[in-house]
Amino acid sequence: MNPTLPPGRVPFLKRYMDVLICIPALILLSPLFLFLSIILVIIQGSPVFFSQKRPGLLGKIFDIHKFRTMRNAFDADGNPLPDEKRLSAFGKFMRSTSLDELPELWNVLRGEMSLVGPRPLLVQYLPLYTPEQARRHEVLPGITGWAQINGRNAITWEKKFELDVWYVDNWSLSLDLRILILTLAKVVLREGISQSGQATTEYFTGSTPESIQSEEIS
Repeated sequence: MNPTLPPGRVPFLKRYMDVLICIPALILLSPLFLFLSIILVIIQGSPVFFSQKRPGLLGKIFDIHKFRTMRNAFDADGNPLPDEKRLSAFGKFMRSTSLDELPELWNVLRGEMSLVGPRPLLVQYLPLYTPEQARRHEVLPGITGWAQINGRNAITWEKKFELDVWYVDNWSLSLDLRILILTLAKVVLREGISQSGQATTEYFTGSTPESIQSEEIS
């Protein structure tokens, strides 16, 4: 375990960098927030924002905020249609450019997230993690992270978690800065947006010993 990043504690310099970047970013991006909100209302209607419960530091639940990229579309029984049918063309564009993630800057400012860290996933995944995979919650979740610049949604869940835990064990301020810079390049190239054959990414259903072993060998 990296002695500079004890489980459950946020280093002062990491928090300082988050606030130092977030405040001017929110001010500078406010016109973009307004523009995207207007476009989304016209194309998809309201609400503009999407909020969902996610596990954060040490598994503490918080509300993550994003721009909504899917239409309200249901089948005859009132069930939501599959993601690929609800995801609008503009929603695909926002996801490919990560513009839908911008409202998470508010989560960072509130101290619920960091600019860099393991992505906050669904609450229902919590009981499915192995003890090693669960260590990803020893740090604040991030808007971007080590897994996001090393494959994002194009890699397996096991590989993502392996990269997340590597980040926990190897955190440094210089690593965070490197990840932020590389994230900008990945956004421009639009790499790893979704898994093959999926509109976004498939649900995590737990790791088998065989899948974990195959990742360790590869």
